[in-house]
Amino acid sequence: MDSAQPALPEQPETANGACPSQAVMALLAGKWALPILTELARGSVRNNALLRRIDGVSQKVLTQNLRELERSGLIERIDHGTVPPSVEYRLTDLGRSLDRTLLGLDRWAERHQAALAEARAQHDLRRGEQE
Repeated sequence: MDSAQPALPEQPETANGACPSQAVMALLAGKWALPILTELARGSVRNNALLRRIDGVSQKVLTQNLRELERSGLIERIDHGTVPPSVEYRLTDLGRSLDRTLLGLDRWAERHQAALAEARAQHDLRRGEQE
């Protein structure tokens, strides 16, 4: 390592070696996790309603994402034990705490979207001048 570079602080690790924030970001980075969580933040939703509300998601992909979010403790699946089957999903306490955190990120993005766009435009101009 270059001695002029300060050492990076050690990151806490999970059982698989990834830092906790990386593991959460990986869970949320997929195309469908955030739209699912956003819909569930409004209240309990049945599978078919969720499928209709999230434009472009297939049943297979929705099911895969719901299972992973349930596995991670962010949502719960409520099976009403009826025939035909009636299943709905809702955020857990853990999922609601994440929703509050994501709301802060959303507000940050809204406040800074113009600055981000300007920075990209300036960067692209500088890159264009260099070529």
